Amino acid sequence: MEVGKVLVYTGLFLLLLGALLLYFPKLFAWFGHLPGDIRIEREGLRVYIPLASSLLLSLLLSLLLHLMGLLRR
Repeated sequence: MEVGKVLVYTGLFLLLLGALLLYFPKLFAWFGHLPGDIRIEREGLRVYIPLASSLLLSLLLSLLLHLMGLLRR
């Protein structure tokens, strides 16, 4: 039963995130363009490593999951 709840909440979260990206595309325009993101562009080569964006996303998701764990108690 717990797996079902997690899937429902994850689906609702993804639906909300998708709606935000669809109707407010400039809301997340900063993502991928942070100072710690590495971008190398040369003729015939394009390398992009989003280090800072990945760290920020990981931090936000960890905080969200921690808060959900606190609310579940």
